[in-house]
Amino acid sequence: MATYRPGVLVGNWNEDSCLGEDLLKDFLHKRERGELLTQRINRLQDNLLRKIHLSVSKDGFVHFGDTVMLLNSDNKPLVENPHGVCGSLTLAINLDELSIFSPLALQTLHGVSAIKSVAPVGRNTFRILSVDGSALGEPIKYGQTFGLGTTGGFSDQMLYLASDHKSFIRFAKKSYLQQVFLTDELCYLTRWQAAFLDPQLRLEHEGFPVPANSKIIITHCQTNRSLAVPRNFWTRSYFGREYEVICHTFLDAHKAEEDKNYWEIITGDPSDEDSTMIDRCNHSLGWIRKNESCEDTE
Repeated sequence: MATYRPGVLVGNWNEDSCLGEDLLKDFLHKRERGELLTQRINRLQDNLLRKIHLSVSKDGFVHFGDTVMLLNSDNKPLVENPHGVCGSLTLAINLDELSIFSPLALQTLHGVSAIKSVAPVGRNTFRILSVDGSALGEPIKYGQTFGLGTTGGFSDQMLYLASDHKSFIRFAKKSYLQQVFLTDELCYLTRWQAAFLDPQLRLEHEGFPVPANSKIIITHCQTNRSLAVPRNFWTRSYFGREYEVICHTFLDAHKAEEDKNYWEIITGDPSDEDSTMIDRCNHSLGWIRKNESCEDTE
């Protein structure tokens, strides 16, 4: 026979009841303000994965104020690169676990990585910023300083792509080379330059406009090291496996930059605002191959 009936209150029942009421009030208060963990995760995903329309280049050049993607392409076969990832990668915001649990959405997103997705979304689109007083809409020239900013799909704050000399406390986690990160302050660490791909013709092209959707070298002004994706160092993020981005100039036997330092500033497709020039090139290439196969069958 039970000592107490179910309706009998024992122990610190009053304190437990008050604690349950406080927990419920705190839950309802956070839900109204959108501070629950599930709400923060959904808000981050909605902004970081929001589809972004890239700027369309009417003259074929890159301009200040354009919204673009930074693409690191690799056309090498798997045999030549057995330890690295093949294919095109885009520069993107790296979302770690601290960003999910932090109440400040954009202030903790200070990492960058390279992702396989080439669709323009909030986390892999950047804006070309003027740092020398050039007006919006003017084309960027080889050797001219500019900034790269991203909002990550948000609208309240912009972060700037930056780098600094390697030190004992600041370095890339995997390769231990010069780190690339995002900062909320537009300073001398956030200045970059575009250089012509061929080093023998680099001096002749100084001062000419930078073409869009063409391979270039992006160099950090403060450290004089080029933006690169080694492709054999990967990190784990909230979205899965992504690849490390660093500032290091990889040179071959001819003292020319390797394809790890090659970047393309991708713009929108003028014939379709929902696609990019990557989609247009892939569509044209598929159409050419289709015609060649039809000619061979005939």
